[in-house]
Amino acid sequence: MEAKRLKKSRYITGLDGVRTLAVVGVILYHLMPDKMRGGYLGVPLFFAISGYLITDHLRQEWEQEGRISLKQFYLRRLKRLYPPLVFFFLTTITYITLFQRNLLNNLKGVVISTLGYFNNWWQINQGLSYFERYSNPSPFTHVWYLSVEAQNYLIWPLLFILLMLLVKKRRPIFLIVFVAALASAIWMAVQYVPGADPTRVYYGTDTRIFSIWLGSAAAFIWPSNRLRAKIPQQAKRILNGVGLASLGILILAFFKLDANYTFIYWGGMFLLSIVAVLLIMVVVHPGASLDKWLTNPVFAYIGKRSYGIYLYQYPVMIFYESKVKNISNNLWLHTVIELLLIMICAELSYQLVDKRMKNFDYSKTWQTVKGWFTPPIFSKQKPFLLPGLVLVLVSVVGFVIAPTNHVTAEQQRMQEQILKNREIAEASKKKAKEEASKTTDSTATSEETTDSSDKEAAAKSEAQLKQVATNYDLSLEEVKSAEKLQFTAFGDSVMLGAAQGLKDVFPNAVVDADISRQIWNSSDLIESLAKQDLLYDPVLIGLGTNGDFSDAQFDSFIKLFGNRQVYWVNVHAPSLRLQNVVNDHLNEMAQKYGNLTIIDWHTYASNGSADWFYEDGIHVTPKGLIAYVKLISEALNK
Repeated sequence: MEAKRLKKSRYITGLDGVRTLAVVGVILYHLMPDKMRGGYLGVPLFFAISGYLITDHLRQEWEQEGRISLKQFYLRRLKRLYPPLVFFFLTTITYITLFQRNLLNNLKGVVISTLGYFNNWWQINQGLSYFERYSNPSPFTHVWYLSVEAQNYLIWPLLFILLMLLVKKRRPIFLIVFVAALASAIWMAVQYVPGADPTRVYYGTDTRIFSIWLGSAAAFIWPSNRLRAKIPQQAKRILNGVGLASLGILILAFFKLDANYTFIYWGGMFLLSIVAVLLIMVVVHPGASLDKWLTNPVFAYIGKRSYGIYLYQYPVMIFYESKVKNISNNLWLHTVIELLLIMICAELSYQLVDKRMKNFDYSKTWQTVKGWFTPPIFSKQKPFLLPGLVLVLVSVVGFVIAPTNHVTAEQQRMQEQILKNREIAEASKKKAKEEASKTTDSTATSEETTDSSDKEAAAKSEAQLKQVATNYDLSLEEVKSAEKLQFTAFGDSVMLGAAQGLKDVFPNAVVDADISRQIWNSSDLIESLAKQDLLYDPVLIGLGTNGDFSDAQFDSFIKLFGNRQVYWVNVHAPSLRLQNVVNDHLNEMAQKYGNLTIIDWHTYASNGSADWFYEDGIHVTPKGLIAYVKLISEALNK
């Protein structure tokens, strides 16, 4: 045990409270993103704890032994992290193989990159996004965090030894490590592109390691075994004040700081990591009160299981939400159920793996394995052998049969539809630009000629208009009215999937839609349309499928349209927990803005047919396209 290995080491119970804060923030960020907008900041809090404790233990070992045993350091890390991680993969892969084989796709890459601790770079290379869970559901999205931790474990002991040998004094070392952390934060700011998906800077070790190194820097000037328990009352009040202020700032940030704010990547996360380190420093100080205040049975329970809770959160959410339909209609109930399932999985992992493997003598591994198969193989003394063999066998089968970059027939149809509709959308913008650039100085043409030409064109298109009316279940009058409308349609993948229908019924419309769009990353695109004179009046918006928005984000977005009339198609996504949250929020905004009208696609689709949608229940099939366009036509023609 580490406490015996380091004679002056002490277990700081209050850090379980800090771990609890971090893991609760992360889980609620995924379960209730509209309430816990900044819960992702639990990750830099975890990083800061890790950086401080690892460096504090290395420093104690250096003082006690005069050296660092790199072999023992790496073995301790592997013993701590690998058994729960392997068990996690065995259980999740077994479930996927038996019940949800569509998630086997690219499993080999996930497992190899995670066990090799380079998953964050693998996900970046695959073009996967942490912020697009709905278009890319994976039970393994969150394991990027372990790779950043492990990569630091690999390089930090070497850097620690070099610093201790070459610099020696603690304060200069603190400054060097702090400056290195600052350089990482600056690199994050340089790499971040406002409005673009921030996954690269969110996942990258080079752009995230500052949180860990800030904790490491603190360990040099705030060694846990050299802090005095008896300090002046004034000093104690200052420490408690700093600790409480830090805790308050972090909790407030968990509720308020959306991951899409530019501030987060331009120094905000660095500043909050400093706040996290200040909290840790106060908690580890025996003269302050926060260690005691953050020590209780609940925090101790959650803190000790925080690794397992973190591991099982995503699989539980993905597995549960793929099976339970209309989750948004009973959001709180399903949230509680998912929390209970996460805690049950974490408890099983803790009891079956963490506690049993904590003091296991790995030199006796082969002897232990042979004992499992000593007759009688199945007995009361070996209750976990058969379940364990089943887990291993099924997960191995799943790993072997897992395809790479496999696309189902339905996914193929959707991809082809998206590619085709992108071309349609681009063509609509090109056509609008060409017509706008044409000169209108044909005043020499007589009114009689013009009237004759208009009648001839109308006669030629009568048959076509009737065909469009038949195809989209509209009256001829509705189609004729729609043909005259000129508006801009802007939206996400749902609207992109409807581009063909929009252009068939509204030939003069400009369509600008793409996958994964959200309000927060669309302002520049709207401004670009305005500069190209392609932002007509009215405007049709289809955003919200990929996430909620804050009032401030909506206010900034809606102001881009000035006095134009805005029609907003709300969200039909019964399998997504934010469906009702987004739709309720849109209704609130419609009360606030007189030029905003909600087109209630959700209610219309809920009363429709299941064959309107592909398997995800969100994107429209050809039958759903007819209903989608018909509803929009009725709304705009009014």
